[in-house]
Amino acid sequence: MAQAYIVAAVRTAGGKRGGRLSGWHPVDLAARVLDELVDRTGIDPARVEDVIMGCVSQAGEQSTNVARNAVLASKLPESVPGTSVDRQCGSSQQALHFAAQAVMAGSMDVVIAAGVESMSRVPMFTPSALPQKNGLGYYMSPNIRRRYEGVPDFSQFMGAEMIGRKYQLSRDDVDEYAYHSHQRAIAATREGRFDDEILPVEVRTADGAGTAEMHTVDEGIRFDVTREGIGGVKLLQEGGIISAANASQICDGATGVMVVSEKALKELGLTPLARIHHMTMIGHDPVIMLEAPIPATVQALKKAGLRIDDIDLFEVNEAFAPVPLAWLQVTGADPERLNVNGGAIALGHPLGASGTKLMTTLVHALGKRNKRYGLQTMCEGGGMANVTIIERL
Repeated sequence: MAQAYIVAAVRTAGGKRGGRLSGWHPVDLAARVLDELVDRTGIDPARVEDVIMGCVSQAGEQSTNVARNAVLASKLPESVPGTSVDRQCGSSQQALHFAAQAVMAGSMDVVIAAGVESMSRVPMFTPSALPQKNGLGYYMSPNIRRRYEGVPDFSQFMGAEMIGRKYQLSRDDVDEYAYHSHQRAIAATREGRFDDEILPVEVRTADGAGTAEMHTVDEGIRFDVTREGIGGVKLLQEGGIISAANASQICDGATGVMVVSEKALKELGLTPLARIHHMTMIGHDPVIMLEAPIPATVQALKKAGLRIDDIDLFEVNEAFAPVPLAWLQVTGADPERLNVNGGAIALGHPLGASGTKLMTTLVHALGKRNKRYGLQTMCEGGGMANVTIIERL
């Protein structure tokens, strides 16, 4: 079977809402990532055959096919097409799957999978909230409401609480996990583990004007974090376990990976960072919603003929702390191999950009630790999950 290889992977450092990246138009920020992927590989930009870009809030500045717009704002020629993907939080991980599938099918040789989300400029829930406000209706149709009678909405926040109850996780459990996410991110930053994967971009003010200062450190990391401080944050609902401190942070960012065929490796003289070993996608209960990475991981390992202990590093998106904790509980994975550089609780979760963000971190972490297999999975709105297994080369 034909193989797909990752030859470059890059991301911006995350920006807080209203923070150091909020002055960037998301199209221009995504374009910088496309340019960097071309620069790192040294290929002719015209060799890129498609750009597949994840984005959740496809409205306003992120509307009208943000992928194509990013191409037009980049150094890529007009001949390069682009298409935008919305699989909720797994959007750019799905973009990676589509890119790899195109290469493995033999229809393309060089594809960029990317993601962008400016949660400062296009707030979360904009695509569903604004139409409803303007009388254009809501996504939950009569048939959905009949099928899920008594469920007013599919809520990620309620899903996180449901997972906490199902797996008997306490407030202390999730707060402790959140504290360690920050500790790991702090250590990774101070030790320079993110240096190779982060694309420095200039800080821009609210009016879009550039400054002399470069943004190179994930803005969400709380370098003065304390366990007591996390525990003191108000819960989202009385009697629950979820707070803003043990959930992923709103974040601005752009990320991307270049995927090529074996033919392109030889013709263009490229060095592979990793090979796409396996891809899985499943649907699951949309009410509890965030549990899907568990059965998706079990299915992926079975199909790939691997055991959990064969995987050297895991990236499980920290949408909420109960998600990776429940995943650990069921899979029996070694917690020391999970999110070794911290996760979205500390680094931020730029929605549609998070899939290739996690993959970028996973590829570089495998290289730095001289490890072989990495597995990435993400919970997604609507009760879905992607799993990608890669082999470092």
